[in-house]
Amino acid sequence: MTHEVARRLSISVQPVPKQDAEARKRNFDETYIGFDLNAAKVEASRCLQCPSAPCQEACPVSNDIPGAFALLEVGDILGAADKFRETSNLPEMCGRLCPQEKLCEGACVVGFAIRPNGQKEPPVTIGKLEAFCTDSQRQELSGYPMPRYLPEKTGRNVAVVGSGPAGLAVAEQLALEGHSVTVYEFWPEPGGVLVYGIPNFKMRKSIVDEYIAHLEALGVTFVCNTYVGRDVTIDDMLAGKFEAVFVGTGAGVGNQMEIDGESLKGVYTATDFLVRGNLAPEQLPQNYREPVPSVNDVVVIGGGDTSMDCVRTAIRLGAENVSCVYRRTEAEMLGRGEERKNAREEGVRFEMLTLPTRIIGDESGKVVAVECQRRELGEPDDSGRRRPIPVKGSEFMIKADTVAIAIGYGADPLLPQTTSGLRSDRKALIQTDDSGRTSRPGVFAGGDNVNGADLVVTALADGRRAAEAISEYLRKLSPKRG
Repeated sequence: MTHEVARRLSISVQPVPKQDAEARKRNFDETYIGFDLNAAKVEASRCLQCPSAPCQEACPVSNDIPGAFALLEVGDILGAADKFRETSNLPEMCGRLCPQEKLCEGACVVGFAIRPNGQKEPPVTIGKLEAFCTDSQRQELSGYPMPRYLPEKTGRNVAVVGSGPAGLAVAEQLALEGHSVTVYEFWPEPGGVLVYGIPNFKMRKSIVDEYIAHLEALGVTFVCNTYVGRDVTIDDMLAGKFEAVFVGTGAGVGNQMEIDGESLKGVYTATDFLVRGNLAPEQLPQNYREPVPSVNDVVVIGGGDTSMDCVRTAIRLGAENVSCVYRRTEAEMLGRGEERKNAREEGVRFEMLTLPTRIIGDESGKVVAVECQRRELGEPDDSGRRRPIPVKGSEFMIKADTVAIAIGYGADPLLPQTTSGLRSDRKALIQTDDSGRTSRPGVFAGGDNVNGADLVVTALADGRRAAEAISEYLRKLSPKRG
Protein backbone atom coordinates (compact mmCIF):
# COMPACT_ATOMS: atom_id res chain seq x y z
CA MET A 1 0.00 0.00 0.00
CA THR A 2 1.48 3.35 -1.04
CA HIS A 3 1.66 6.28 1.36
CA GLU A 4 -0.92 8.19 -0.71
CA VAL A 5 -3.41 5.32 -0.66
CA ALA A 6 -2.87 4.88 3.09
CA ARG A 7 -3.47 8.60 3.60
CA ARG A 8 -6.76 8.51 1.69
CA LEU A 9 -7.93 5.39 3.48
CA SER A 10 -7.29 7.09 6.81
CA ILE A 11 -9.88 9.80 6.06
CA SER A 12 -13.20 9.05 7.75
CA VAL A 13 -16.49 9.30 5.91
CA GLN A 14 -18.10 12.73 6.13
CA PRO A 15 -21.66 12.63 7.51
CA VAL A 16 -24.37 13.96 5.21
CA PRO A 17 -26.56 16.41 7.14
CA LYS A 18 -30.28 15.71 7.04
CA GLN A 19 -33.39 17.02 8.74
CA ASP A 20 -34.19 15.66 12.18
CA ALA A 21 -36.91 12.99 11.95
CA GLU A 22 -39.40 14.87 14.12
CA ALA A 23 -38.95 18.04 12.07
CA ARG A 24 -39.13 16.42 8.65
CA LYS A 25 -42.33 14.50 9.53
CA ARG A 26 -44.07 17.87 9.44
CA ASN A 27 -42.86 18.98 6.00
CA PHE A 28 -42.29 17.70 2.48
CA ASP A 29 -38.84 19.29 2.11
CA GLU A 30 -35.91 17.13 1.02
CA THR A 31 -34.74 14.86 3.82
CA TYR A 32 -31.05 15.39 3.05
CA ILE A 33 -29.64 18.89 3.42
CA GLY A 34 -26.47 17.78 1.65
CA PHE A 35 -22.77 18.56 1.88
CA ASP A 36 -21.18 21.98 2.17
CA LEU A 37 -18.07 22.66 0.09
CA ASN A 38 -15.62 21.83 2.85
CA ALA A 39 -17.15 18.44 3.64
CA ALA A 40 -17.58 17.67 -0.07
CA LYS A 41 -13.87 18.27 -0.77
CA VAL A 42 -12.87 16.06 2.15
CA GLU A 43 -15.26 13.29 1.07
CA ALA A 44 -14.02 13.49 -2.52
CA SER A 45 -10.44 13.13 -1.25
CA ARG A 46 -11.36 9.67 0.11
CA CYS A 47 -11.51 8.44 -3.51
CA LEU A 48 -8.45 6.27 -4.23
CA GLN A 49 -8.41 7.23 -7.92
CA CYS A 50 -8.32 3.52 -8.83
CA PRO A 51 -6.94 3.03 -12.37
CA SER A 52 -9.56 0.33 -13.02
CA ALA A 53 -12.39 2.54 -11.64
CA PRO A 54 -14.80 -0.21 -10.55
CA CYS A 55 -17.30 2.48 -9.58
CA GLN A 56 -17.39 3.68 -13.17
CA GLU A 57 -17.80 0.11 -14.41
CA ALA A 58 -20.77 -0.34 -12.07
CA CYS A 59 -22.50 2.85 -13.28
CA PRO A 60 -25.04 2.17 -16.08
CA VAL A 61 -24.03 5.43 -17.80
CA SER A 62 -20.29 5.01 -17.04
CA ASN A 63 -19.83 8.27 -15.14
CA ASP A 64 -16.15 9.17 -14.74
CA ILE A 65 -16.46 9.30 -10.97
CA PRO A 66 -12.71 9.43 -10.16
CA GLY A 67 -12.27 12.19 -12.74
CA ALA A 68 -15.08 14.24 -11.20
CA PHE A 69 -13.75 13.75 -7.66
CA ALA A 70 -10.20 14.71 -8.63
CA LEU A 71 -11.63 18.06 -9.73
CA LEU A 72 -13.90 18.45 -6.71
CA GLU A 73 -11.06 17.65 -4.32
CA VAL A 74 -9.20 20.78 -5.48
CA GLY A 75 -12.36 22.89 -5.38
CA ASP A 76 -13.26 22.85 -9.10
CA ILE A 77 -16.97 22.29 -8.60
CA LEU A 78 -17.98 23.39 -12.10
CA GLY A 79 -15.41 21.08 -13.67
CA ALA A 80 -16.63 18.19 -11.53
CA ALA A 81 -20.25 18.86 -12.51
CA ASP A 82 -19.30 19.02 -16.20
CA LYS A 83 -17.51 15.70 -15.84
CA PHE A 84 -20.74 14.09 -14.63
CA ARG A 85 -22.69 15.78 -17.43
CA GLU A 86 -20.40 14.25 -20.07
CA THR A 87 -22.18 10.93 -19.62
CA SER A 88 -25.41 11.77 -17.77
CA ASN A 89 -28.34 14.00 -18.62
CA LEU A 90 -29.76 13.77 -15.10
CA PRO A 91 -26.91 13.75 -12.55
CA GLU A 92 -28.84 15.84 -9.99
CA MET A 93 -31.61 13.27 -10.10
CA CYS A 94 -29.46 10.15 -10.26
CA GLY A 95 -27.43 11.44 -7.30
CA ARG A 96 -30.65 11.45 -5.27
CA LEU A 97 -32.54 8.48 -6.69
CA CYS A 98 -30.04 5.81 -7.76
CA PRO A 99 -29.45 2.83 -5.44
CA GLN A 100 -25.75 3.73 -5.21
CA GLU A 101 -25.16 1.02 -2.61
CA LYS A 102 -25.91 -1.56 -5.32
CA LEU A 103 -24.10 0.29 -8.12
CA CYS A 104 -21.15 2.71 -7.88
CA GLU A 105 -20.82 2.76 -4.08
CA GLY A 106 -21.27 -0.99 -3.92
CA ALA A 107 -18.18 -1.35 -6.13
CA CYS A 108 -16.10 1.32 -4.34
CA VAL A 109 -12.81 -0.11 -3.07
CA VAL A 110 -12.82 2.26 -0.09
CA GLY A 111 -15.76 0.35 1.37
CA PHE A 112 -13.97 -2.99 1.62
CA ALA A 113 -10.30 -1.96 1.80
CA ILE A 114 -8.22 -3.49 4.60
CA ARG A 115 -6.61 -0.78 6.72
CA PRO A 116 -3.54 -1.27 8.91
CA ASN A 117 -5.56 -0.63 12.09
CA GLY A 118 -8.36 -2.95 10.98
CA GLN A 119 -10.89 -0.12 10.91
CA LYS A 120 -13.77 -0.36 8.42
CA GLU A 121 -15.13 2.70 6.64
CA PRO A 122 -18.08 3.04 4.26
CA PRO A 123 -17.48 3.65 0.55
CA VAL A 124 -17.18 7.20 -0.79
CA THR A 125 -20.61 8.87 -0.68
CA ILE A 126 -20.77 9.12 -4.47
CA GLY A 127 -24.45 9.93 -4.95
CA LYS A 128 -24.58 12.82 -2.51
CA LEU A 129 -21.37 14.27 -4.03
CA GLU A 130 -22.83 13.99 -7.54
CA ALA A 131 -25.90 15.91 -6.37
CA PHE A 132 -23.74 18.50 -4.56
CA CYS A 133 -21.60 19.26 -7.63
CA THR A 134 -24.46 19.62 -10.06
CA ASP A 135 -26.71 21.52 -7.64
CA SER A 136 -23.84 23.97 -6.98
CA GLN A 137 -23.28 24.42 -10.70
CA ARG A 138 -26.95 25.22 -11.36
CA GLN A 139 -26.93 27.70 -8.51
CA GLU A 140 -23.79 29.34 -9.91
CA LEU A 141 -25.17 29.50 -13.47
CA SER A 142 -28.80 30.20 -12.49
CA GLY A 143 -29.90 27.07 -14.35
CA TYR A 144 -28.61 24.15 -16.34
CA PRO A 145 -25.52 24.81 -18.48
CA MET A 146 -26.30 25.64 -22.09
CA PRO A 147 -24.05 24.90 -25.07
CA ARG A 148 -22.08 27.90 -26.30
CA TYR A 149 -23.84 27.71 -29.68
CA LEU A 150 -27.16 26.12 -30.52
CA PRO A 151 -26.85 23.62 -33.39
CA GLU A 152 -28.08 24.30 -36.92
CA LYS A 153 -31.54 22.84 -37.47
CA THR A 154 -31.59 19.62 -39.51
CA GLY A 155 -35.25 19.79 -40.45
CA ARG A 156 -35.87 16.35 -38.97
CA ASN A 157 -38.83 15.87 -36.63
CA VAL A 158 -38.88 13.30 -33.85
CA ALA A 159 -41.70 12.46 -31.45
CA VAL A 160 -40.92 11.26 -27.94
CA VAL A 161 -43.71 9.49 -26.06
CA GLY A 162 -43.30 9.92 -22.32
CA SER A 163 -41.30 12.53 -20.42
CA GLY A 164 -39.67 10.31 -17.84
CA PRO A 165 -35.89 9.73 -17.64
CA ALA A 166 -35.58 7.84 -20.93
CA GLY A 167 -37.69 10.29 -22.92
CA LEU A 168 -35.99 13.37 -21.50
CA ALA A 169 -32.54 11.97 -22.28
CA VAL A 170 -33.57 11.25 -25.87
CA ALA A 171 -35.07 14.74 -26.21
CA GLU A 172 -31.93 16.47 -24.99
CA GLN A 173 -29.50 14.39 -27.04
CA LEU A 174 -31.46 14.87 -30.27
CA ALA A 175 -32.05 18.58 -29.64
CA LEU A 176 -28.29 19.04 -29.21
CA GLU A 177 -27.89 17.60 -32.72
CA GLY A 178 -30.35 20.08 -34.21
CA HIS A 179 -33.38 17.81 -34.59
CA SER A 180 -36.84 19.14 -33.74
CA VAL A 181 -38.28 17.17 -30.84
CA THR A 182 -41.86 17.06 -29.56
CA VAL A 183 -42.48 15.23 -26.28
CA TYR A 184 -45.95 13.85 -25.53
CA GLU A 185 -46.95 13.32 -21.90
CA PHE A 186 -50.07 11.78 -20.31
CA TRP A 187 -49.93 13.92 -17.16
CA PRO A 188 -50.75 17.67 -17.11
CA GLU A 189 -47.08 18.60 -16.55
CA PRO A 190 -43.90 17.19 -18.12
CA GLY A 191 -41.53 15.05 -16.09
CA GLY A 192 -43.33 11.72 -15.92
CA VAL A 193 -42.29 9.59 -12.96
CA LEU A 194 -39.79 12.25 -11.85
CA VAL A 195 -42.73 14.54 -11.02
CA TYR A 196 -45.63 12.14 -10.49
CA GLY A 197 -43.79 9.26 -8.84
CA ILE A 198 -41.06 10.84 -6.70
CA PRO A 199 -42.10 12.70 -3.53
CA ASN A 200 -40.57 16.08 -2.73
CA PHE A 201 -38.85 14.73 0.35
CA LYS A 202 -36.65 12.62 -1.96
CA MET A 203 -36.22 15.21 -4.72
CA ARG A 204 -37.70 18.67 -4.90
CA LYS A 205 -39.79 19.33 -8.01
CA SER A 206 -37.90 22.52 -8.87
CA ILE A 207 -34.98 20.40 -10.15
CA VAL A 208 -37.24 18.82 -12.77
CA ASP A 209 -38.89 22.15 -13.56
CA GLU A 210 -35.49 23.72 -14.24
CA TYR A 211 -34.51 20.82 -16.49
CA ILE A 212 -37.74 21.10 -18.50
CA ALA A 213 -37.04 24.83 -18.93
CA HIS A 214 -33.53 23.92 -20.10
CA LEU A 215 -34.92 21.53 -22.73
CA GLU A 216 -37.40 24.16 -23.90
CA ALA A 217 -34.49 26.59 -24.30
CA LEU A 218 -32.88 23.95 -26.54
CA GLY A 219 -36.05 23.95 -28.68
CA VAL A 220 -37.88 20.92 -27.28
CA THR A 221 -41.70 21.19 -27.33
CA PHE A 222 -43.90 19.51 -24.71
CA VAL A 223 -47.49 18.44 -25.36
CA CYS A 224 -49.19 17.31 -22.14
CA ASN A 225 -52.57 15.79 -21.26
CA THR A 226 -52.14 13.45 -24.22
CA TYR A 227 -52.62 9.69 -23.97
CA VAL A 228 -50.75 8.20 -26.90
CA GLY A 229 -52.62 5.17 -28.17
CA ARG A 230 -55.97 6.83 -27.45
CA ASP A 231 -55.73 10.55 -28.29
CA VAL A 232 -53.15 10.02 -31.04
CA THR A 233 -51.35 6.91 -32.24
CA ILE A 234 -47.78 6.27 -33.31
CA ASP A 235 -49.16 5.34 -36.73
CA ASP A 236 -50.70 8.85 -36.88
CA MET A 237 -47.36 10.41 -35.90
CA LEU A 238 -45.37 8.58 -38.56
CA ALA A 239 -48.01 9.33 -41.18
CA GLY A 240 -47.74 13.00 -40.26
CA LYS A 241 -44.68 15.19 -39.70
CA PHE A 242 -42.55 12.82 -37.64
CA GLU A 243 -39.81 10.70 -39.16
CA ALA A 244 -38.98 8.79 -35.99
CA VAL A 245 -40.67 8.07 -32.66
CA PHE A 246 -39.17 7.10 -29.32
CA VAL A 247 -41.40 5.28 -26.84
CA GLY A 248 -40.50 5.90 -23.19
CA THR A 249 -43.83 5.39 -21.46
CA GLY A 250 -42.34 3.50 -18.51
CA ALA A 251 -44.23 0.98 -16.41
CA GLY A 252 -47.10 2.88 -14.86
CA VAL A 253 -49.82 0.26 -14.42
CA GLY A 254 -49.93 -0.73 -10.76
CA ASN A 255 -50.13 -4.44 -9.96
CA GLN A 256 -53.11 -5.68 -7.95
CA MET A 257 -53.23 -8.06 -4.98
CA GLU A 258 -56.35 -9.79 -6.37
CA ILE A 259 -57.86 -10.20 -2.91
CA ASP A 260 -61.27 -9.26 -1.54
CA GLY A 261 -61.71 -5.61 -0.67
CA GLU A 262 -59.42 -3.91 -3.18
CA SER A 263 -62.30 -1.80 -4.50
CA LEU A 264 -63.28 -0.41 -1.07
CA LYS A 265 -63.17 3.34 -0.39
CA GLY A 266 -59.79 4.27 1.03
CA VAL A 267 -57.86 1.65 -0.97
CA TYR A 268 -55.44 3.23 -3.46
CA THR A 269 -52.85 2.14 -5.97
CA ALA A 270 -49.43 3.49 -5.02
CA THR A 271 -49.47 6.08 -7.83
CA ASP A 272 -52.99 7.24 -6.93
CA PHE A 273 -51.98 7.68 -3.28
CA LEU A 274 -48.68 9.40 -4.06
CA VAL A 275 -49.96 11.93 -6.59
CA ARG A 276 -52.90 12.92 -4.38
CA GLY A 277 -50.63 13.19 -1.36
CA ASN A 278 -47.71 15.02 -2.97
CA LEU A 279 -49.10 17.29 -5.70
CA ALA A 280 -51.51 20.20 -5.96
CA PRO A 281 -54.91 19.44 -7.56
CA GLU A 282 -54.14 21.66 -10.57
CA GLN A 283 -51.16 19.43 -11.39
CA LEU A 284 -53.42 16.40 -11.75
CA PRO A 285 -56.01 15.12 -14.24
CA GLN A 286 -59.59 15.84 -13.22
CA ASN A 287 -60.26 12.31 -11.92
CA TYR A 288 -57.25 12.50 -9.54
CA ARG A 289 -57.99 15.89 -8.00
CA GLU A 290 -59.87 14.78 -4.91
CA PRO A 291 -57.22 14.79 -2.17
CA VAL A 292 -56.58 11.86 0.17
CA PRO A 293 -59.04 12.27 3.07
CA SER A 294 -57.74 12.67 6.60
CA VAL A 295 -55.67 9.60 7.47
CA ASN A 296 -54.84 8.03 10.81
CA ASP A 297 -54.24 4.29 10.35
CA VAL A 298 -52.44 3.55 7.08
CA VAL A 299 -51.33 0.18 5.74
CA VAL A 300 -48.94 0.05 2.79
CA ILE A 301 -48.54 -3.31 1.08
CA GLY A 302 -45.15 -3.99 -0.55
CA GLY A 303 -41.45 -3.69 0.20
CA GLY A 304 -39.80 -1.65 -2.55
CA ASP A 305 -38.88 2.02 -2.85
CA THR A 306 -42.42 2.93 -3.90
CA SER A 307 -43.79 1.47 -0.68
CA MET A 308 -41.29 3.60 1.27
CA ASP A 309 -42.51 6.65 -0.66
CA CYS A 310 -46.06 5.75 0.38
CA VAL A 311 -45.37 5.17 4.10
CA ARG A 312 -43.32 8.34 4.37
CA THR A 313 -46.02 10.31 2.56
CA ALA A 314 -48.62 8.92 4.97
CA ILE A 315 -46.54 10.14 7.93
CA ARG A 316 -46.46 13.65 6.42
CA LEU A 317 -50.21 13.56 5.83
CA GLY A 318 -50.61 13.21 9.60
CA ALA A 319 -51.17 9.48 10.07
CA GLU A 320 -50.56 8.29 13.63
CA ASN A 321 -50.08 4.60 12.76
CA VAL A 322 -48.34 3.57 9.54
CA SER A 323 -47.53 -0.06 8.79
CA CYS A 324 -45.52 -1.50 5.92
CA VAL A 325 -46.63 -5.09 5.26
CA TYR A 326 -44.17 -7.29 3.36
CA ARG A 327 -44.31 -11.01 2.71
CA ARG A 328 -40.58 -11.71 3.03
CA THR A 329 -37.85 -10.44 5.36
CA GLU A 330 -35.88 -7.22 5.04
CA ALA A 331 -32.99 -9.18 3.53
CA GLU A 332 -35.17 -9.88 0.48
CA MET A 333 -36.42 -6.32 0.05
CA LEU A 334 -35.45 -4.80 -3.30
CA GLY A 335 -35.57 -1.14 -2.27
CA ARG A 336 -32.91 1.05 -0.67
CA GLY A 337 -31.81 0.45 2.89
CA GLU A 338 -31.42 4.23 3.27
CA GLU A 339 -35.13 4.71 2.64
CA ARG A 340 -36.13 2.03 5.15
CA LYS A 341 -33.88 3.66 7.75
CA ASN A 342 -35.51 7.05 7.11
CA ALA A 343 -38.97 5.48 7.36
CA ARG A 344 -38.16 3.80 10.69
CA GLU A 345 -36.79 7.08 12.07
CA GLU A 346 -40.12 8.69 11.16
CA GLY A 347 -42.12 6.08 13.05
CA VAL A 348 -43.16 3.55 10.39
CA ARG A 349 -43.77 0.03 11.70
CA PHE A 350 -42.66 -2.93 9.54
CA GLU A 351 -44.65 -6.16 9.50
CA MET A 352 -42.27 -8.63 7.85
CA LEU A 353 -43.15 -12.17 6.76
CA THR A 354 -46.75 -11.00 6.49
CA LEU A 355 -49.21 -11.26 3.60
CA PRO A 356 -52.61 -9.52 3.44
CA THR A 357 -55.37 -12.02 2.70
CA ARG A 358 -58.31 -9.62 2.45
CA ILE A 359 -59.22 -5.98 3.02
CA ILE A 360 -62.26 -5.47 5.24
CA GLY A 361 -64.82 -2.69 4.93
CA ASP A 362 -67.76 -1.38 6.92
CA GLU A 363 -71.41 -1.18 5.84
CA SER A 364 -70.69 2.03 3.89
CA GLY A 365 -67.95 0.38 1.83
CA LYS A 366 -65.06 2.11 3.62
CA VAL A 367 -61.93 0.20 4.57
CA VAL A 368 -61.56 -0.48 8.30
CA ALA A 369 -58.94 -3.23 8.54
CA VAL A 370 -56.56 -5.53 6.69
CA GLU A 371 -56.59 -9.22 7.50
CA CYS A 372 -53.08 -10.68 7.34
CA GLN A 373 -51.38 -14.03 7.72
CA ARG A 374 -47.82 -14.71 8.87
CA ARG A 375 -45.37 -16.35 6.49
CA GLU A 376 -42.13 -18.30 6.78
CA LEU A 377 -39.48 -18.64 4.11
CA GLY A 378 -39.21 -21.84 2.11
CA GLU A 379 -37.22 -22.76 -0.99
CA PRO A 380 -36.11 -20.08 -3.51
CA ASP A 381 -38.55 -19.15 -6.28
CA ASP A 382 -37.82 -18.02 -9.87
CA SER A 383 -36.48 -14.68 -8.58
CA GLY A 384 -33.87 -16.47 -6.46
CA ARG A 385 -35.53 -15.24 -3.26
CA ARG A 386 -36.93 -17.72 -0.77
CA ARG A 387 -40.62 -18.32 -1.28
CA PRO A 388 -42.92 -17.18 1.56
CA ILE A 389 -45.22 -19.99 2.70
CA PRO A 390 -48.24 -19.63 5.02
CA VAL A 391 -48.14 -20.31 8.74
CA LYS A 392 -51.44 -21.99 9.66
CA GLY A 393 -53.49 -20.29 12.34
CA SER A 394 -51.42 -17.09 12.26
CA GLU A 395 -54.12 -14.72 10.96
CA PHE A 396 -54.42 -11.28 12.55
CA MET A 397 -55.91 -7.85 11.83
CA ILE A 398 -54.34 -4.43 11.30
CA LYS A 399 -56.68 -1.48 11.75
CA ALA A 400 -56.76 0.73 8.64
CA ASP A 401 -58.65 3.71 7.29
CA THR A 402 -56.34 3.89 4.26
CA VAL A 403 -54.52 1.20 2.26
CA ALA A 404 -51.94 1.76 -0.48
CA ILE A 405 -50.97 -1.17 -2.72
CA ALA A 406 -47.35 -0.89 -3.82
CA ILE A 407 -46.46 -4.32 -5.16
CA GLY A 408 -44.85 -3.34 -8.45
CA TYR A 409 -45.77 -1.99 -11.85
CA GLY A 410 -46.34 -3.25 -15.38
CA ALA A 411 -46.35 -1.66 -18.83
CA ASP A 412 -49.47 -0.23 -20.45
CA PRO A 413 -50.62 -2.58 -23.26
CA LEU A 414 -52.55 0.12 -25.17
CA LEU A 415 -49.59 1.59 -27.06
CA PRO A 416 -48.27 -1.68 -28.54
CA GLN A 417 -51.84 -2.73 -29.29
CA THR A 418 -52.46 0.43 -31.34
CA THR A 419 -49.13 0.47 -33.22
CA SER A 420 -48.96 -1.67 -36.33
CA GLY A 421 -45.87 -3.86 -36.67
CA LEU A 422 -44.67 -3.22 -33.10
CA ARG A 423 -43.74 -6.44 -31.30
CA SER A 424 -44.26 -6.79 -27.55
CA ASP A 425 -44.37 -9.71 -25.13
CA ARG A 426 -47.27 -10.99 -23.04
CA LYS A 427 -46.46 -8.38 -20.37
CA ALA A 428 -46.79 -5.60 -22.99
CA LEU A 429 -43.02 -4.96 -22.86
CA ILE A 430 -41.78 -3.68 -26.20
CA GLN A 431 -39.14 -5.83 -27.86
CA THR A 432 -35.98 -3.99 -28.96
CA ASP A 433 -32.37 -4.65 -29.85
CA ASP A 434 -29.52 -3.37 -27.68
CA SER A 435 -29.79 0.10 -29.24
CA GLY A 436 -33.54 0.51 -28.76
CA ARG A 437 -34.64 -0.34 -32.32
CA THR A 438 -38.06 -2.00 -32.39
CA SER A 439 -39.65 -4.24 -35.01
CA ARG A 440 -41.30 -1.17 -36.57
CA PRO A 441 -38.86 0.90 -38.71
CA GLY A 442 -38.53 4.40 -37.30
CA VAL A 443 -39.83 3.41 -33.87
CA PHE A 444 -37.42 3.12 -30.95
CA ALA A 445 -38.02 2.36 -27.28
CA GLY A 446 -36.24 2.20 -23.95
CA GLY A 447 -36.71 2.27 -20.20
CA ASP A 448 -39.28 0.46 -18.12
CA ASN A 449 -41.64 -0.25 -21.04
CA VAL A 450 -38.81 -2.43 -22.40
CA ASN A 451 -37.10 -3.71 -19.23
CA GLY A 452 -39.98 -3.83 -16.78
CA ALA A 453 -39.97 -1.64 -13.67
CA ASP A 454 -36.33 -0.69 -13.11
CA LEU A 455 -34.14 2.30 -12.21
CA VAL A 456 -33.98 5.94 -13.31
CA VAL A 457 -30.37 5.43 -14.40
CA THR A 458 -31.06 2.33 -16.52
CA ALA A 459 -33.85 4.22 -18.30
CA LEU A 460 -31.44 7.12 -18.80
CA ALA A 461 -28.82 4.76 -20.26
CA ASP A 462 -31.42 3.29 -22.62
CA GLY A 463 -32.43 6.76 -23.74
CA ARG A 464 -28.87 7.77 -24.56
CA ARG A 465 -28.29 4.60 -26.59
CA ALA A 466 -31.59 5.04 -28.41
CA ALA A 467 -30.77 8.67 -29.25
CA GLU A 468 -27.61 7.50 -31.03
CA ALA A 469 -29.62 4.92 -32.98
CA ILE A 470 -32.26 7.51 -33.92
CA SER A 471 -29.57 9.91 -35.16
CA GLU A 472 -28.08 7.14 -37.28
CA TYR A 473 -31.52 6.29 -38.65
CA LEU A 474 -32.23 9.94 -39.55
CA ARG A 475 -28.85 10.30 -41.27
CA LYS A 476 -29.72 7.44 -43.59
CA LEU A 477 -32.95 9.07 -44.73
CA SER A 478 -32.93 11.12 -47.91
CA PRO A 479 -31.21 14.51 -47.42
CA LYS A 480 -33.33 17.24 -45.84
CA ARG A 481 -32.18 20.61 -44.54
CA GLY A 482 -33.79 23.78 -43.32
